[in-house]
Amino acid sequence: MTGKKTLKTGEKILFGIFGAFILFAVIAYAVLEVVRLKMDKPLFEVKTHYDLSAQGLQGSELFRLERCTSCHRAMRNGTNMGLSLDGLGSARDRDWIYRFLTQPEQTYGVKTVDHGAAPKEASYVAQMPAEKLQAIATFLSELKSDQGSSSSPLPPEGRSPFIDNMVKMWAPKDWDERYQDVRTKGEPSATQK
Repeated sequence: MTGKKTLKTGEKILFGIFGAFILFAVIAYAVLEVVRLKMDKPLFEVKTHYDLSAQGLQGSELFRLERCTSCHRAMRNGTNMGLSLDGLGSARDRDWIYRFLTQPEQTYGVKTVDHGAAPKEASYVAQMPAEKLQAIATFLSELKSDQGSSSSPLPPEGRSPFIDNMVKMWAPKDWDERYQDVRTKGEPSATQK
């Protein structure tokens, strides 16, 4: 029978460093939460908006009742496991969204992770009654992005040194002759300045 093994000096130091990191992370999280709760304005600026119609309100309720929030997030409801659908209405119209809900893989053009034929997790969506799917499609189409948000198809208005540097580094030399910079609307591009 062997005696109790003790940790070597290196192991003690390693566990001490690991414990200090965990303690620091917990303290930093607690401080962040206290600061966030005491702030007058949100920590991050909200860059999406919605103005729901009567059918959109019904779709919002169905979105939660039909378990869409178990994989998706919209209007601060749901999970971050799947795609966030905030701002979807700026990228897709109601008809496209409805077609996707009824025939996901045909509409999307490729195999999807969860939508499609059984045994996929969200296969039940395409089997829902048309009225429910139309209401959900209306709801999702009314979730709009402000220009410059991460879910917007358009970059922020005006000049951005970051975007200008990325264009200078990665875009072909003649891009500004072939394409118009959507941020400028008539102004010379970054490479023309």
